[in-house]
Amino acid sequence: MIVGVPRESFPGERRVALVPVVVPTLTKAGFQVVVEAGAGASAGYRDADYAEKGARLAASRAEVFQAADVITQVLCFGSNDITGKDDLPLFRSGQAVMGFLRPFGSLEAAQQLAATGVTSFSVELMPRITRAQSMDALSSMATICGYKAVLLAADRLPRMFPMLTTAAGTITPARVFIIGAGVAGLQAISTARRLGAVASAYDLRPAAKEQVQSLGGRFIELPIEAKDAQDARGYARQQDETFFQRQRELLGNVVAESDVVITAAVVPGKKPPVLITREMVERMAPGSVIVDIAAERGGNCELTKAGQRVVEHGVTIIGYINVASTVPYHASLMYAKNLTAFLLHLGKGGTLQLNLEDEITRETLYTRGGELVNARVREFFALPALAVQKA
Repeated sequence: MIVGVPRESFPGERRVALVPVVVPTLTKAGFQVVVEAGAGASAGYRDADYAEKGARLAASRAEVFQAADVITQVLCFGSNDITGKDDLPLFRSGQAVMGFLRPFGSLEAAQQLAATGVTSFSVELMPRITRAQSMDALSSMATICGYKAVLLAADRLPRMFPMLTTAAGTITPARVFIIGAGVAGLQAISTARRLGAVASAYDLRPAAKEQVQSLGGRFIELPIEAKDAQDARGYARQQDETFFQRQRELLGNVVAESDVVITAAVVPGKKPPVLITREMVERMAPGSVIVDIAAERGGNCELTKAGQRVVEHGVTIIGYINVASTVPYHASLMYAKNLTAFLLHLGKGGTLQLNLEDEITRETLYTRGGELVNARVREFFALPALAVQKA
């Protein structure tokens, strides 16, 4: 079975789905790898590196799609809403594709992908179970985003992060507040601490307190309790507007006292809650920085503009999207290892075997046989349930 790696076509995307170091692992398992020439160049991986590890280089994108039984991408059609449609004519019935598909984004896109006849797997739907940790691409990219968010803030903040004792006096450390202590938030805490800042964090999930404190951060506790704070997969549950209104009132003072605020509060399949209002931004000191990791989905700050850096009331608000792509070397390496683990899980002797009794296979399977088959996604779009799928 041949695994294809086309060059990413989304504007500004610098990652690549597979990197040279994983090629021997796939080859040993019975797969062959074909890579479009130049696919890894923006991430720092040369064509010669792929060839040295045993991959075959293809001169064009069309050649990769024609040769491959499995297409691996970072941003597939669905998550790539700018140039992704160009790939639809290249797919063929029975071909497999895996990558970020944005499964809860657009029903029309899901149906268009299904109509090509491909068997697609959405890495966003990977279950959060122990067996799937090595395949969890969402966590890998969130790690990158949390790290880079702190660096973006440090670059724009007109203060230094660490406390310094100098001949000119003592410089107090920057105060960094992280809202949302998931994978990205925890990495932001860790990075801020390494740079010498005083880090604090808030999350509506009580279980996050121990994780925040283990990294040396201070957990902000509010006199408000969320109902069913997290789902079975460990993600935060959407709360009602009354809860968020009270939450904003209580967070106002903490935000106003912070030099940097990093927001990473997302709910799968839902618009991110607005946690920082215009009035809260007005109370922040001039020169303060907000980095809104949730910007691509709507943002946690009322004044965030997706894809832009703006200054409002003297506060810099960074709403960059596709942040993981700005650290393409390691983002690609982590993602490639996730996909490789996933391919090895699905493939036996170099062929894909769809065991739908297996939770990982069943939960990530998105389209098959011309249909959107994922039960969770069908429920989200209020589609009738399908008959039980067989392998």
